[in-house]
Amino acid sequence: MALGVANLPAAHADTAREQQTKACKGDALRLCALAIPNEKKITACMERKKDKLSPACRVYFKDTPAHTGKSAKQAHKAKR
Repeated sequence: MALGVANLPAAHADTAREQQTKACKGDALRLCALAIPNEKKITACMERKKDKLSPACRVYFKDTPAHTGKSAKQAHKAKR
């Protein structure tokens, strides 16, 4: 998600970020209030709760896997 925004021109990046904020603000408050104002923690929380995000917000997390309860290390071992 952030990588795509980083490659956009500055004016467009601001617009994309504003759109994401508008789409996800309610979900962040509802699902991840304890993580506010730490943006990294909010993002991690929302990735873990991807299945509970509103459709408008979920599109911004489409490239991230939903939380399965497994750690990244366990998931990597399962792929071998």
